[in-house]
Amino acid sequence: MRELLDKPNISIFEELESEVRSYCRSFPTVFTQAENYKLRDVAGKEYIDFFAGAGALNYGHNNPKMKKKLIDYMMNNGITHSLDMATSAKAEFLKKFNQVILKPRGLDYKIMFPGPTGTNSVESALKLARKVKGRETIMSFTNAFHGMSLGSLAVTGNKFKREGAGVPLQHSVFVPFDKYYGEEVDTVEVIAKILDDQSSGVSIPAAIILETVQGEGGINVARYEWLRRIAELCKNRDILLIVDDVQAGCGRTGTFFSFEKAGIVPDIVCLSKSIGGYGLPMAITLIQPNLDIWKPGEHNGTFRGNNMAFVAAAEALSYWENDELYNHVEKNGQTVRLFLDKLAEKYPNMNGQVRGRGLMQGIAFGVKGLADKVCRIAFERGLIMETAGADNEVAKIMPPLTIDHEGLVKGLNILADCVEACSKELN
Repeated sequence: MRELLDKPNISIFEELESEVRSYCRSFPTVFTQAENYKLRDVAGKEYIDFFAGAGALNYGHNNPKMKKKLIDYMMNNGITHSLDMATSAKAEFLKKFNQVILKPRGLDYKIMFPGPTGTNSVESALKLARKVKGRETIMSFTNAFHGMSLGSLAVTGNKFKREGAGVPLQHSVFVPFDKYYGEEVDTVEVIAKILDDQSSGVSIPAAIILETVQGEGGINVARYEWLRRIAELCKNRDILLIVDDVQAGCGRTGTFFSFEKAGIVPDIVCLSKSIGGYGLPMAITLIQPNLDIWKPGEHNGTFRGNNMAFVAAAEALSYWENDELYNHVEKNGQTVRLFLDKLAEKYPNMNGQVRGRGLMQGIAFGVKGLADKVCRIAFERGLIMETAGADNEVAKIMPPLTIDHEGLVKGLNILADCVEACSKELN
């Protein structure tokens, strides 16, 4: 055992950790340090992070402002664990979220603390929608990803992930996302037809759940007009609208909520990942007040009172007291889009299609296995990226929102070199 503990390489994980591990297979090194958009491994090699903890590190690794708040809180013996008891840390977060996020946007939500992960937030949203409407079915979309617990998995489209359930995944129905059949098919009309046709075999659902930008599903972007029409469809048919903003929220697409520019107000909003600020586990479910019909303790979780996360989350909200971060994301997002457009144009043999919004973008390759290869070479050259999509066809760009222009361009240039290397092999 002592020999295993002393090994400074990846073998200890191969020997002791479950086969279910995945990211350490894509990035086979032992990481030791991180700061903002940079990671270092045990050998001292530096990497640019275009992954950002799958969207959990929007404010970068070891954000200094949050780190100071956390250290001060611990040194003063602040409450760490509290279930859903009242604490000063939770009070500060609630107050600041209301004042900085909700009120300026004219939003009125009750804030629920489920368990501290994205799938916990989704599970609570699905349970509440069924409780409110008295219906079992939830409608979701092709290529959707909402989590790995059974309820969330039932509204997730990916076949591979669904097969891991081991039991039937029930009480959900899938409909086509925006542009699923191409530009020429109006999928809102398709959904309306299914709902209104008494012989479609589909009952009116309790809710429709969607991501405005499908992250794991391939960086598929819903047009704002499409979102508005889905919201109207829900309103006219007494269906709740749930927006899963776990990955696309907290500024990832520019605005704090990814649906803001669409001008819609969902009935329920799911947030996790970067809501915890520092990468600490935290999730919240936002509920229209008239829907908050929970009985005390009807949905709970031991770690819903992660006070360390409340402290970091409250400090993270300081980034939204003005438009500085929003403008930064918008500018860097334009840089990424122009870069990817030129890359796709320069290497037509890769059949590249640019997708995304803000700092949640990617390039879908029409050549099978190419995105995987690009990301593998990128890692070897000091850039961390992951793939997305049903067939891992998208190379995904998702750095911390706090990345500076120099770091962003450096990472993009590494990506360009990787694409060029792969393009030469295709010729």
